[in-house]
Parts: sequence; C-alpha cells; structure tokens
Amino acid sequence: MQLQSESNPALNTVTAYGHDYIEINEVSYGHAVYFAPEGDINTWSVHVVSDITADTLRAIAGITTASIDPLAFLNADAAPQKPAGAPEVLLIGTGNRQHLLPAHVTRPLLEAGIGVEAMSTQAAARTYNILMAEGRRVIAALLPLGEAK
Repeated sequence: MQLQSESNPALNTVTAYGHDYIEINEVSYGHAVYFAPEGDINTWSVHVVSDITADTLRAIAGITTASIDPLAFLNADAAPQKPAGAPEVLLIGTGNRQHLLPAHVTRPLLEAGIGVEAMSTQAAARTYNILMAEGRRVIAALLPLGEAK
C-alpha cells in the first residue's frame, strides 16, 4: 500500500509497505528496519516480536545502560531524566497485527522518559509519518507485515 505520493527528501518518510517489504523514501527494504526522521535507515536484527528485548529497544533509542549508583535511593523522589537527544516516542510496528510488549521490555525506556507504542506495522508507519511531519523526535522500528510471531 502506498502511503504518500510525495516525500520530503530531507526527511525519512514511509512511502509504502506490503507483505514482505517496507518502503522508505521510495527505497524498498525486505527486512526489519529502524530509523528517525533524519539519518540512516538501519537494519533491525529482530525477525519476530518475541526477539524484541529491553536491550534492543535501548539500542535503537540510543540509550546505554547506566551504571547503578549505590546512593540512588537517596534521590527516590527525583524524576528520571531523558538522555540528551533521546526520542520522545519509539513506535514499534509488530507486523500484520498488534502485539503488546511485556512491561519488563518497555520499562527501561518509560523510566527514561521515552514513550513506547507497539502497534501493527501499518498503524506505526502512518503514525510515524504524522509525528515526523509535526517535527516530533520519533523513531520507528518496523517489522514487515509478514513477520510477527
């Protein structure tokens, strides 16, 4: 299905998708990808939803595991700080159907102040294009429609 007839060449835009591909800026990818409005389209090493872990989400959001501060309990009232340059939201396209991600997978990003939304790849592609056009800091991680288990 084609999403947009025109795209801004300066921004990564999902232009179409199908059973075995995702098209970004009119270039077709036959595997899972992740990307932001600017920059490279990256291969995502996830093949099925069950491959998605907290570590894979941290990696695509560009946050590293912080070392544990033994005195952190003293600042229990302090809200977690989002890392500089982190996205506002991470959209996960889970293939042909929506598959919710377990809380232990999304918790590290939510605690860092990054929203995580899992939805079908079709919905994630449309949502990404809207948020990207609004100038929001968003990252999309999309499985092709045929990959979902």
